[in-house]
Amino acid sequence: MSETLEITLRSIAVSGLATLVAAVPGVPAGLTLALSTGRAARAGLVLANAGMALPPVLVGLVVALVLWRGGPLGGLGLIYTPAAMVAAQAIIAFPLVVALTAAAVRALEPDLWTQTMALGATRAQAARLLLREARGGLLAAVLAGFGAALSEVGAVMMVGGNIAGQTRVLTTSVLQATRMGEFERALGLGAVLLGLSVAVSCCVTIAQGKPWRRRPAR
Repeated sequence: MSETLEITLRSIAVSGLATLVAAVPGVPAGLTLALSTGRAARAGLVLANAGMALPPVLVGLVVALVLWRGGPLGGLGLIYTPAAMVAAQAIIAFPLVVALTAAAVRALEPDLWTQTMALGATRAQAARLLLREARGGLLAAVLAGFGAALSEVGAVMMVGGNIAGQTRVLTTSVLQATRMGEFERALGLGAVLLGLSVAVSCCVTIAQGKPWRRRPAR
């Protein structure tokens, strides 16, 4: 297996797992915030929206401090491992998933939840119906989280260390090649990263549905 392929597969695996870790609590949290009307829900939405602009380097610093040898979880020995990278990327992706999930659910018919409950559905059944109706937006939310995780470099470098064969991914490889003056290699790795980003963008566009078209005049 070539080094580039190995790095690419590791990037996809780490970012994919981080997205899963973020989506499992993020989708229900977004649904809950979308259906709630109190001050706590509004505060949660504000935090989720603000979290989409959370500085990745700050996330990396916090995760590194927690996992460092003298930190609260230092005894686990996770610093400079793929697990630490997953943790940092999941934190970055989580507010994206929450905010975009809430936006997708709030874009549905406002009375859909009430009507479903009035027909005798349980809260779980009504929630599944809303998620099914908003599946395009939910998929876009998850893919957006994956894209943010995949393109991250600062936090990943801080907690992963860019160790060859262990924690080196596309973004850190591009950075290292550039620092060493290996611009041809950096461009090649950058092209792979760009290709993956474009593929994610295409999937998000498809997930959002067909473009609106004007009805022909009669």
